[in-house]
Amino acid sequence: MQQKVITIYTDGACKGNPGKGGWGAVLMFEGKSKNLKGAVANTTNNQMELTAVIEALKAVKNPAYKINLYTDSKYVMDGITSWIFNWKKNGWKSANKQPVKNKELWIELDELVQQFSISWNWVKGHSGDTYNDLVDRLANEAIEQM
Repeated sequence: MQQKVITIYTDGACKGNPGKGGWGAVLMFEGKSKNLKGAVANTTNNQMELTAVIEALKAVKNPAYKINLYTDSKYVMDGITSWIFNWKKNGWKSANKQPVKNKELWIELDELVQQFSISWNWVKGHSGDTYNDLVDRLANEAIEQM
């Protein structure tokens, strides 16, 4: 039996950095899709990028499904697939021995990631990708609706 796959796209946005921020996500499974979005009054773009992934993974109810996750954030992509291993090994210190920024969000994301089989994919933002454009709109709508 072939493993079922959920496709997720995520994006974060910020008006000012720090400033008002929003995040958006779309989850697609067996021909259906679900849009998610939210906003925070005082945040950063990177925090919203991380929050988008965290909230999308929290919405996945069955950890047996494989996830293809798409983000336009090199920060999220490199952080979760590469940097996090040394951060954890070094007591959440960066390569220059400074505390890792957004540590609480990284810890939350790391705990969620352990529950799933995730294929991480980077997509160029603002390049005409239908679903990346959708999650960008959702993130910005969330800011406007604050």
